[in-house]
Amino acid sequence: MAKSKSQSAKPPETNPMADVMTAITPMAAEAWQDIMRESARFMTERLQKDLETQQAMLACKSPAELLQLQAEFYQNALSDYSQEATRMLKLMSKAGGASRGYDDIPL
Repeated sequence: MAKSKSQSAKPPETNPMADVMTAITPMAAEAWQDIMRESARFMTERLQKDLETQQAMLACKSPAELLQLQAEFYQNALSDYSQEATRMLKLMSKAGGASRGYDDIPL
């Protein structure tokens, strides 16, 4: 019986996601978790406020009451998103290693 030709050696398969995960330092992974945690917290809080506003809108008895509620909702949402953008910027700068404060620079 003839010997079967030996197959050429294949390089071991690599998992690109595993390569990425091993390249991430523990500090970077922690920073990423902080960003994801904050994002989830904010979304949950905003959805709750949206639902409460929707319920209040359904309970309005006049157009003026509805307009007042909508104005308050937009002002509060703008404030919330502005504050969240500031929080996320701080978290991202911390993750990028740029967490140094300006008040520690001698003049």
